[in-house]
Amino acid sequence: MEPHPFRILNVFAESSLAGNALAVFENGASLSEAEMQALALQFNLSETTFILPASDATAKVRIFSPTFEMPFAGHPTLGTAHVVRSLLGCGDRLTLEMKAGIIPVSARGDAWTLRANAPQARPADASPTELAQTLGIDPGDVREQPMWVDTGSEQLIVRLHDPAAVLRCRPDPILLARHGSNGKRVGLVYVWAHDDLPPDEHGEHVVARFFFLKHGSVVEDPGTGSACANLGGWLVVTQRELPVSLSIVQGVLTGRPCKLYLEVDANGQIFVTGKVIEIGRGEIVV
Repeated sequence: MEPHPFRILNVFAESSLAGNALAVFENGASLSEAEMQALALQFNLSETTFILPASDATAKVRIFSPTFEMPFAGHPTLGTAHVVRSLLGCGDRLTLEMKAGIIPVSARGDAWTLRANAPQARPADASPTELAQTLGIDPGDVREQPMWVDTGSEQLIVRLHDPAAVLRCRPDPILLARHGSNGKRVGLVYVWAHDDLPPDEHGEHVVARFFFLKHGSVVEDPGTGSACANLGGWLVVTQRELPVSLSIVQGVLTGRPCKLYLEVDANGQIFVTGKVIEIGRGEIVV
């Protein structure tokens, strides 16, 4: 048995006890895949990451939820980059090798930005009425072109009429399993709407929520970088006017408010930014 150092960080956090929590193990090479999965379950956060050596990137990263490995996720990418910079002293520009590919990441202070993959998309199988029933809202709350989008992790992106509709969502787990599943993962839906607040230096304002199923129950994620990137993909695929900048509030009803910044440039490249705050370190003996 040997000690394995880890760090706890909050990502998309505007204060130290907000944001989406992440555990990062500094030396994943000393752990087996079974041990990584068991440690992710032990921490029981939405994701836990493990840093390994890489030949074609600054570092290799493996990302585990409590029950399975993920090819890509937003807040683990930003939080792990923060730790890699600290460990390797590699500066504010680095690359992370993941199962979804090599992801470029950069920083200004503790605000980290990832560049997502180019989007792939397909129409939603469910009708707007079925999606409204799934979300527990009125059919008129669902706006045009719900679709599955993949910029690293495929999710169902559903635009709603206004922020009030976003906050009213109470997904039905049975319907979410039926209409929010892509054959690989069960129950993944991101709902969003424009807010009426005037634009600021980060652009227009959006209110969003992300739901998924865990052991048959609906869980809400406080801050979802992969879904934010997929929203950028939705903007590209639906041929919205570019460039565009959005300031996205998520996680308010979870008690863990998050702030995410989305930029899609004139060439359709997608960037997601959020602040990272380290709040603790420790060791686990395995």
